[in-house]
Amino acid sequence: MMGEEPGRWLQSKYRLPNIVFLKIKYSELNVSKKESPPLRERRSLVCKMKKFNFRKVLDGLTASSPGSSSSSGSNSGGGAGSGSVHPAGTAGVLREEIQETLTSEYFQICKTVRHGFPHQPTALAFDPVQKILAIGTRTGAIRILGRPGVDCYCQHESGAAVLQLQFLINEGALVSASSDDTLHLWNLRQKKPAILHSLKFNRERITYCHLPFQSKWLYVGTERGNTHIVNIESFILSGYVIMWNKAIELSTKTHPGPVVHLSDSPRDEGKLLIGYENGTVVFWDLKSKRAELRVYYDEAIHSIDWHHEGKQFMCSHSDGSLTLWNLKSPSRPFQTTIPHGKSQKEGRKSESCKPILKVEYKTCKNSEPFIIFSGGLSYDKACRRPSLTIMHGKAITVLEMDHPIVEFLTLCETPYPNEFQEPYAVVVLLEKDLIVVDLTQSNFPIFENPYPMDIHESPVTCTAYFADCPPDLILVLYSIGVKHKKQGYSNKEWPISGGAWNLGAQTYPEIIITGHADGSIKFWDASAITLQMLYKLKTSKVFEKQKLGEGKQTYEIVEEDPFAIQMIYWCPESRIFCVSGVSAYVIIYRFSRYEITTEIVSLEVRLQYDVEDIITPEPETSPPFPDLSAQLPSSRSLSGSTNTVASEGVTKDSIPCLNVKTRPVRMPPGYQAELVIQLVWVDGEPPQQITSLAVSSAYGIVAFGNCNGLAVVDFIQKTVLLSMGTIDLYRSSDLYQRQPRSPRKNKQFIAGLTELSDSPVPLELERCKSPTSENRENSYNRSRSSSISSIDKDSKEAITALYFMESFARKNDSTISPCLFVGTSLGMVLIISLNLPLADEQRFTEPIVVLPSGTFLSLKGAVLTFSCMDRTGGLMQPPYEVWRDPNNIDENEKSWRRKVVMNSSSASQEIGDHQYTIICSEKQAKVFSLPSQTCLYVHNITETSFILQANVVVMCNSACLACFCANGHIMIMSLPSLRPMLDVNYLPLTDMRIARTFCFTNEGQALYLVSPTEIQRLTYSQEMCDNLQDMLGDLFTPIETPEAQNRGFLKGLFGGSGQTFDREELFGEASAGKASRSLAQHIPGPGSIEGMKGAAGGVMGELTRARIALDERGQRLGELEEKTAGMMTSAEAFSKHAHELMLKYKDKKWYQF
Repeated sequence: MMGEEPGRWLQSKYRLPNIVFLKIKYSELNVSKKESPPLRERRSLVCKMKKFNFRKVLDGLTASSPGSSSSSGSNSGGGAGSGSVHPAGTAGVLREEIQETLTSEYFQICKTVRHGFPHQPTALAFDPVQKILAIGTRTGAIRILGRPGVDCYCQHESGAAVLQLQFLINEGALVSASSDDTLHLWNLRQKKPAILHSLKFNRERITYCHLPFQSKWLYVGTERGNTHIVNIESFILSGYVIMWNKAIELSTKTHPGPVVHLSDSPRDEGKLLIGYENGTVVFWDLKSKRAELRVYYDEAIHSIDWHHEGKQFMCSHSDGSLTLWNLKSPSRPFQTTIPHGKSQKEGRKSESCKPILKVEYKTCKNSEPFIIFSGGLSYDKACRRPSLTIMHGKAITVLEMDHPIVEFLTLCETPYPNEFQEPYAVVVLLEKDLIVVDLTQSNFPIFENPYPMDIHESPVTCTAYFADCPPDLILVLYSIGVKHKKQGYSNKEWPISGGAWNLGAQTYPEIIITGHADGSIKFWDASAITLQMLYKLKTSKVFEKQKLGEGKQTYEIVEEDPFAIQMIYWCPESRIFCVSGVSAYVIIYRFSRYEITTEIVSLEVRLQYDVEDIITPEPETSPPFPDLSAQLPSSRSLSGSTNTVASEGVTKDSIPCLNVKTRPVRMPPGYQAELVIQLVWVDGEPPQQITSLAVSSAYGIVAFGNCNGLAVVDFIQKTVLLSMGTIDLYRSSDLYQRQPRSPRKNKQFIAGLTELSDSPVPLELERCKSPTSENRENSYNRSRSSSISSIDKDSKEAITALYFMESFARKNDSTISPCLFVGTSLGMVLIISLNLPLADEQRFTEPIVVLPSGTFLSLKGAVLTFSCMDRTGGLMQPPYEVWRDPNNIDENEKSWRRKVVMNSSSASQEIGDHQYTIICSEKQAKVFSLPSQTCLYVHNITETSFILQANVVVMCNSACLACFCANGHIMIMSLPSLRPMLDVNYLPLTDMRIARTFCFTNEGQALYLVSPTEIQRLTYSQEMCDNLQDMLGDLFTPIETPEAQNRGFLKGLFGGSGQTFDREELFGEASAGKASRSLAQHIPGPGSIEGMKGAAGGVMGELTRARIALDERGQRLGELEEKTAGMMTSAEAFSKHAHELMLKYKDKKWYQF
C-alpha cells in the first residue's frame, strides 16, 4: 500500500483532481484501532484483493484528458467531498461512450398532494352552496375536500392549532381561528389557497366566531366574555364592542365566563344571541346597544342552536340536559329533557348524564324537527363507545362510533337560517375517521366515503411505490377487490361534491402498496395524484390464531402485532408478491383469478451466528467452500413441520414464532399463498428479524437475510438452497485469523409497530429492530453508552441489501450468469453465483447450485441498494417470468413452458467491460465496471449524517440515483458519473416513521408517511412542478346563490326588522369609530398578491409589482391621453361650428330670425 509521500509527489507533478483516487483507497483501507476483528480482517482481505500496478495508474492519469475525468464537491449531509475514479484505460473508453442527458434543470422538489385522514382534527366547516368541506387540525393544517379529485392541503405557518373554521358561503373564501389568537382569511379562488389577511389579537383569547350568511362582518367572542366585530373585506377591527359587564345584569357578582356561542336571530339580523359558559344567555340589540333579554340556567352551556322561525332556541348543558327556551318567557326553560337519563319519580330531577357537547336543532317542512347531539350518555354505561344521537319525533336513534367525536355538522338544503332547514345528512368528524350519515332514510345508513380516509385502519409499517407499472394491473386488482367491498351503504351520491377536477397530462399508472401492523396489505391506485383502494390482502390468514393460554412463544419476541408487515417486494410483471413480517417469516404469493382450496406449504430455516473459538487455518490447507452435496441434505433437514412443539422445561429450539395452518384453506381470487418460510428458535434464542428481502420470478428464488446470515430458498421446488451465517459467506477466501466475537445477548425483546420511534438510535441497531418502537424502549436506547453500541454494531454483520441480476460473478468472466448481490451492514458486497438448470423442464426437478463467487467489493457504511446499467448507459432490469394464472385449467391442460424475459443482453465477444454496477451505502455511492471490477466513480455523499433511503430510478428515459439523508437533504445524482443534479434541504428527520416509509420511484415521484394517518406525495421533476397547477382540482366554481323563499306579506310585515338592518352603518368607522391599535394587529397575507405573475417575494417580487404598477399606470395614462386628444378634437370642431354660426347670424336683425 502506498504511503503519503508518493501521493504528494503525484499531486505536485500532475495537479489533477483524479488524485482523490489515491486518497480514497488509502483512507478506506486504513484500519482503526477501535475496529472489531471481523471488520479488520475483511478490510485486510479487500486490501489484498485490490492490488494494482502503480504505473497503470499513472498511464491512466496521463492518457485521460481533463474533459474525460471530473471531480465534484458536495456539502450535503456534512460537507463531504466527492470525486471520479478512473483507474484504467478500458474504463475510460466505456465512460466516453455514454452521453448523459440529465441536467440540473430537470429537477425541482415540490409537494404535490396529501392523502389520508387529517391527523389530530379539531374543527369542521361546510359551504352548503359550493358543497365543499374543510377540516382543521391541531398542527395548524387545513384540508379542503370536494368531489373525488378535489383534495387540497394548506398549512398555517405558525403551526398553531385550528380552533374554528367559517366559510364565506359561495364567496370562495374561508376564515380560520387558531390557538395563537389569530384570524386568517384564505382565498379559495385559486388552486393553492393562500392567506389574504391575518388579524392577531394581543390582549384577548379567541373562543368563538360567527359569520352571518351574506354578511361581511364577523363576530368574535373572547375568553374575557367580550364580543368584537371584524370587517372581512379589510380585516380591520370595528370600534363596536359588546363588553361582558354591559351584557349581563349589573347586580350579577360573578364573571359569566368565556363566550361559547354567537349567532344572529333568524327573525331579526339586528339581534345577536350571546352564550356564556356559566349558563347565561344574552339577547343583544345591536342598534340600541343593550340587552333585550337575559336567560340564566344552573348548568354550564356547551352549545346553542336556533329554531328557524327565530322564536325559540335550544341549549345543551354539562349535565346531559337539553333546554328549549322561548323568547316570550325567558324566565325558565320552555322544555327540559335529559334524553339518556333514567326516569325518576314525580317531583324528582332526572339523573345527570355526561355533557352534551353540541346540539343542532333542524326543522323540516313535512315532518318533525331533527334534534341531533353528541355525548349525553349515562355515567353507568362507561364501556359504551362515543355516540351520536338522532331524535326525530318520538324516535331516538343512537349511532355508536369507533372513535371519539370531535365535531359534527348537519347538512341542510338551504343556506338561509330563516327557512325550513330540511336536513339531509350529518357529517361526523371523529378522531380517526370521517363519516357521513344519510338522514333521508329511516335506518340512517352511512355514505361510502370516496376519499382514502382508512389508510391508518391499522397503523402503516412500510410502503412501496410503483410508477409507470403495467396498465392492466389496476383494472385486474380493482376487479378482484370490488368483490370484497362492504355492503349496506346509502344508495345516494356522496353529498360533498363541490369543486372541479380534470385528468391532467400525467396518465401513466401508479400503484402504492402499504403494509400494516395487523398483517394486512393494501394496494392503492395512485394515478393522476388521486388515491383509491384497489385490493386488500390479509397475510395473517395463513397462520393459526393465537389462543389465550397457549403459551408465549410469539409474544416473547413481539409483545403486540405479531403479524406486522416489515418489508414488501413486488414484481408487477410476473405478479409475484412477497412480504416479510416482524415475527421472522416470509410469505410468497402468486396471483390468480380463480378460487382454490389447498394446503399451505411451509419451510423452516435455521439461521445461526456461531460462537467460535479462534480459528487459524493455514492458507494452503484451507478447505474450499463446502460441497453442495453436503450442504443440501442439511438444509433440507431444516425444513420440517411447522407445528413442532418443544417439551416443557426444555430449551426452545427449531420452533417457529407462528403456527401455519395445516388444514386445507380456501383462497379467494387474488393473491394466494405459495410458500411460507419461517426462521426458528436456536438454542433458546428467538429468531432475529429479517433486514433484507429479494425475489426473482425468473429464477424462482427468494433470498432474505438478517443480522445472523443469509437464506436462499427455491420457491418452485420448495427447498432451502442456502442457510449460512454471514461469516461463513467469506469462508472460501477468508484466510486470516479470526478473534472470538462479542458475547451474544440472551434475548431480543421487540416492541410493537403501532407507534413509530423518533429516538436517535444507531442505524445498525435499528435494522435489527421492528420498523417501529414504542416509547418504553426509547429510554433504554437513550441510556446506552457509545461503547456498548459500538460492540453491538460490530458483533454481528447484518445482511442489509439483496439484488438478483444477470451479471459477471467473478473478475474477468467472459459471459454473464445469474447472480445474487449481497450487501452487509459493514459495507461489504459479496456476489453469489446461481447455477440453474439449462433446460426449462429440468427446473422443476434438478437442484440449483448456490456458491459464493469469492468476489468482494467494499463501501463506507451499510449497503442500501444495487442496480446495473449496460455499456450504453441504459438501466438494466432484472429478468422476470411472464405471468400466467397458476389455476387456469385450460392453460394447465396444454403443454406449458415458463416464459422468462431476459432484459440483459448477453456479453459480446470483444474484450472489455460490458456492465456498470451501481452500489449505494449509507455514506457513499460507487460505480463499478464489470467484469474487471474497476471502480469508475465514487461519490462521498455524507460524512456527518447517513442515507436513509436510496433508489436508482428512471426519469426522462435516463437513470439517476435518488437519496434521502437523515439530515433532511434530498439528493439526485446522474448515472453513471454520480454528478450531483439536486441537493435540497427538504425535510429534517423528526421521527423514524419518515425514515421507514420514504421511497422514490420512477418519473420523479416519491412519498412518505408524514403522520400516522397521512401520506405525503412529492415530486423531484421540474416538468411535473410546472404542470402541477393543471393537475390540481378547483376548489371554487361559479354557482348562483339560491334565492330566498318568498316570506309572504304577513311574515314580512310582522316577522321582524332584519331586512332593513344595515351593519355597515352600525359597525363602520363613521359611527363606531376605530378600535384600539393595541387590541389587534393587522398582518397582510402573501395571498393578496399571489395573482401577480412572476411575483416570487423579496426584492424580485417588489420589482415585479412595481413594474406591473408602472405598466398599469402607463396604460391608464395612455388611455387618458387618447381621451384628452379626442376631447380637444371635439372642442375644436365645436369652436369651428360656433364661429360659423356666429358669422352667419352676425348682421341679421332680430326680426329676420
